[in-house]
Amino acid sequence: MLIELRVENHRSIRDEQALTMQAADDGDLTDPRPRQVPGFAGRLLPAAALYGANASGKSNVLSALGFMRDAVLRSFGAWPPEDAVPRDPFAWGVKSEEPSLFEVTVLVKGVRYQYGFVANDDYFIEEWLYAWPNSRKQVWFERDGDRFKFGKRLDGENLLVAGITRPNALFLSAVLRVRHQQLAPLYGWFRDLRMVNVGRVGHATPLDMESEHRMRQTQQAWHTRMTQRSLRSEEGAIDQRLASFVDLLRAADVGIVDLTIKDEGPAFLNSDGLGERRLRALLRHHSDTQEDAWLRLEQESQGTRTLYWIGHVLLDVIENGGLLLVDEMDASLHPVLALKIVTQFNDPKINRHNAQILFTTHDTHLLGTMLGEPPLRRDQVWLTEKDPDGATCLYPLTDYKPQPDENVERGYLQGRYGAIPFLGDLVSVGKPADGE
Repeated sequence: MLIELRVENHRSIRDEQALTMQAADDGDLTDPRPRQVPGFAGRLLPAAALYGANASGKSNVLSALGFMRDAVLRSFGAWPPEDAVPRDPFAWGVKSEEPSLFEVTVLVKGVRYQYGFVANDDYFIEEWLYAWPNSRKQVWFERDGDRFKFGKRLDGENLLVAGITRPNALFLSAVLRVRHQQLAPLYGWFRDLRMVNVGRVGHATPLDMESEHRMRQTQQAWHTRMTQRSLRSEEGAIDQRLASFVDLLRAADVGIVDLTIKDEGPAFLNSDGLGERRLRALLRHHSDTQEDAWLRLEQESQGTRTLYWIGHVLLDVIENGGLLLVDEMDASLHPVLALKIVTQFNDPKINRHNAQILFTTHDTHLLGTMLGEPPLRRDQVWLTEKDPDGATCLYPLTDYKPQPDENVERGYLQGRYGAIPFLGDLVSVGKPADGE
């Protein structure tokens, strides 16, 4: 689970900013949303939302994690040896020439890790990893340019990996070449980080292709599973994951009540020379006046197709754990559906593997009570706004200490917490100047 993200000098994020998924100490231990997870003393949140005006830097918080993932997974094997580090620093003033910092604190299989690096345009200046395998801090490695210092508790071919790590590559990226078992869980956390609509910097195309390929693999696996197991087995037991997916489609209120997968036979040979089946998704639409109709996924609206794609990823993360980043969730999903997704991540009975979602949105319904009790806790809401120099400031709603009965949705729309929302520009249009 993500505990904290720190980033400095990345796109509009000029000064160091931090986002934490640790629950605030509100004294309410009966709230099931925060999780008590072995390996960390505090409680962690399964969901957090970023609000703010357009171009305030919300997306850049997510892209910082995207860049970290790209650097860990690809800097050693995919970035050209002669290339620079493809970072994207703050564009104005002297900051564009200064290094960028990225750091995450995560909890993986009961072990807390604090991992980060500092980079300029040419190479990685620093890299570090600390771990708490027995609730006590251990220094596993520290890097200063091409010099490495390894802790006594880090086993493996450390010197060999250090010797092949290029200036423009991360040590953590190179460990995959020697199957470093002790670092595999942390590497796996970055590998399993899922992203929807999250932009990246530098070598984005290969990673985009990888993400699309992985999404299609997920969809293919789902389709294969649905051809082998109906929604209800012969014993009448419900396949919970398939039922959840159908429930997600129904919640979108687009008339879909069921789905099936039609096996249309061999389609092509994959990279291993094995035959792939052509599996076509069919969705059943209910009608009160006519017979229900089955439509191919290709015949559905763009919104339904987007939901179909995102739905696979959402439920895959919930089933297996991990972190999901979604940029502009309200642009793809109806507010009622967004509410359902947040509720599923917050519900420990559904989200049994402590999956997390971090998303940007303008959907204020998640702050208010129009759809029932507010689905987001106050400490699950983060705000972004820009200072006069165009630099992003990131801060939690809890900084304003809203009262328990305070209407947070109304306060946000009124700009009570800063981070003037996207409606602010519309409200200000035609406003009389002073003295008029």
